[in-house]
This record gives sequence, structure tokens and C-alpha cells, in this order.
Amino acid sequence: MKTKILFIATLLFAFGFACKPKATVSPVTPEAAVQAPDYQKMINAKVFIKPGSEADFIAAAQEMITNSNKEEGCTGYMMYQDPYEKTNFIFVERYKNQAAIDNHFATTYFKEFGEKIGNMTSKPLEIKIFDIAGEK
Repeated sequence: MKTKILFIATLLFAFGFACKPKATVSPVTPEAAVQAPDYQKMINAKVFIKPGSEADFIAAAQEMITNSNKEEGCTGYMMYQDPYEKTNFIFVERYKNQAAIDNHFATTYFKEFGEKIGNMTSKPLEIKIFDIAGEK
């Protein structure tokens, strides 16, 4: 029943936006285009590991941390373990800009890390990227 209500509410919400009149957008000339600031970025990535896999996860993460901290655009990359839920970890990462994050995500060790920990996770990772307010 709850699922049906949620589904109906989602449809109504979507139709509400679809039925609103479209705003007209005037063309932007290159001179008038404003480029978004190239802010420093922070990533918080929560990882949930299956019980008994903590040591293997930490070992795999150490290589990732070491390599990431050597990246030109990375200004800090650390991992923390929840003292109350030992299977929960969080990565806190800082980068000079979005391009540095894009470069990080393209590295082979980043991709290999995902493959190594794939069977260790108990649920999907939660990743959030933030602009560091007031910094460029």
C-alpha cells in the first residue's frame, strides 16, 4: 500500500512539473556567459563493509589513500572508521577543483579499488561532492 501511494505521489509530482508553462530562454552570447567559479572540492564517501571484511578493506584502502595523496590535484585524502559500527568507513577527500576529481576517478588504481572491494560491501556507497565555500 505504501509503495502504491509513493508511486502515485511521484507521478502527480512529475505531472505537475510537466504541465507548467515553459519559461522562454533568451540566447546567451559568449560575451554574456559567466563561467562558474572553479571552487576547491571535498568528497565524503561512506562505505559499508560486511562483518569480517574490515581488515581486508583497510588493506585495500591503504594503497588507494597512498596513491591518491600523490595526485597533483589532491590536497588531502583520509579514511576514518566508525568507532561504534566498525564496518562503516568514511573517506574525506579534498581536491583543487573538479578537473582534479575527474582525473582521480580516471586513474587505474581508483577503478581497481572498486573491483577489489565490490564483494566486501554490504550496501551501496554514499558519495557526496561539495564545493568548499568561499575558496577558489
